[in-house]
Amino acid sequence: MPKIIVAPPPPKVIPKSGYGTSIWVYILIHKFLYGQPLNRILRSLTNYGSPIAAGTMTAGLKKLSAYFTPLQEAFYNHQMTELWFNNDESRWKVFSLVEGKIGHLWYLWVTRSPHVIHFTIAPTRSAQVPLAHFSQLLARKVIVVCDRYSAYKMLARVNSAIILAFCWVHVRRDFINLGRSYPPLDEWGLEWVAEIGKLYHINKQRMAHWQEQLPLAQQSELFHQVQARLEHHLEQMKERCAQLLLGDQCARTTVVLPPKKGRKKAPAPVPGELHEAQRKLLVSLQKHWLGLIVFVTHPQAPMDNNRGEMAIRGPVVGRKNFYGSGSIWSAELAAKMYTQLLTVVQWGLNPEHWAQDYLTACARNGGAAPTDLTPFLPWAMSEERRLFLSKPAPRLPESP
Repeated sequence: MPKIIVAPPPPKVIPKSGYGTSIWVYILIHKFLYGQPLNRILRSLTNYGSPIAAGTMTAGLKKLSAYFTPLQEAFYNHQMTELWFNNDESRWKVFSLVEGKIGHLWYLWVTRSPHVIHFTIAPTRSAQVPLAHFSQLLARKVIVVCDRYSAYKMLARVNSAIILAFCWVHVRRDFINLGRSYPPLDEWGLEWVAEIGKLYHINKQRMAHWQEQLPLAQQSELFHQVQARLEHHLEQMKERCAQLLLGDQCARTTVVLPPKKGRKKAPAPVPGELHEAQRKLLVSLQKHWLGLIVFVTHPQAPMDNNRGEMAIRGPVVGRKNFYGSGSIWSAELAAKMYTQLLTVVQWGLNPEHWAQDYLTACARNGGAAPTDLTPFLPWAMSEERRLFLSKPAPRLPESP
């Protein structure tokens, strides 16, 4: 033969890099899904016979970040078509100087909906972050389940499409902490904890009869029977709260008359019936009552924000392992990867297989994101493809 003919090399996601797609998939999965520091990942790769310099890996991740930007936009756009959300936020360090900002404290915000778990990294914890996120809502009314943080209250005041549903777990936690801080009030606080537990029990019985395809008024007779019990229990809780506050107010404003002739001293003033900590909890319960009972007329909304807190748990564990991000671009990459990998896991897909398939498509596209993202959006892909991506990625047979 006049010349040697060889097969072309497989395309690389970073064309001039000496490393293939599987190496970058390994790094992304172990950093953002398993919360491992990059230094630990480098050492593990060395054990596989693939030592990589820290600078090489950092430069590669910076290039890969651009590949995931179109996906991040697609995930966000789809989430804005949904009807209910769970929101939460946690601190995040970004060790980069920003003009006008003091310190390195940033915040990682999560918005979880039925189809998407979306993360945003921001230098502030102000209401401007959720306001910007929900600015593109398509529905006229949506429910946001959250805690009682003031930024969410501002969100609902500014955006009329949003109904806030407050978390009963936070209320329950307040009454538990009351007994820990003031042991003599422990029994009183546990009485309220028991009432909240009974509320959860009744709601669980109610949801056993809930038919999602039917509106509230057309639910079964069994559902409406339990619905009546739920409303009665809530009314009792509300009435007890109001009576305790009213009795406390009356006791605190009792007028003490001057002593009569022949009486040595005036009677002692009647003390308030409630401790200041008790009063604070009941006032908060009364203040947030409308948000706490949203689940009654909107059964699809959960009673608590556990789904939001569960979504951010993995990133929080990662933050404790590697302390945050070293630059703004790496923090933005973290938000993208948390969004996409956790959403993929929520859909029951294999995240390693999904990432391998996506980066292979980028490599075949000359080192750029593919034009058609449909095969990589869990809600848009076919059932056959979802089944394919739910399994481990195909492996080449090992050499004998």
